[in-house]
Amino acid sequence: MKLIVAIIRPEKLSEVLEALFKAEVRGLSISRVQGHGGEMEQVQTYRGTTVKMELHEKVRLEIGVSEPFVRPTVEAILKAARTGEVGDGKIFVLPVEKVYRIRTGEEDEAAVTPVQ
Repeated sequence: MKLIVAIIRPEKLSEVLEALFKAEVRGLSISRVQGHGGEMEQVQTYRGTTVKMELHEKVRLEIGVSEPFVRPTVEAILKAARTGEVGDGKIFVLPVEKVYRIRTGEEDEAAVTPVQ
């Protein structure tokens, strides 16, 4: 089992969600976050004051999947989120030791995206 964490551009969220749906990946969490990666720093004037804009709005997706869904999930995100410009984001694939579905008490593989 893996936890896939993806940081993407907010404007690519709809495309990524559609790609994940087509890849039959179900169950995810979405958070609005701010961060800084390889983007160049911007300097803007706000009410007469020069402000260095260092943080950028991003969307964080967290998706718990069984092993057979790791590659399709990553490929769906890569394809749908890519613009080719700096700031497209990152995908992290982390090991998961244990998973429980609260509603049913199912554990591990049964508690994440089911294998068909």
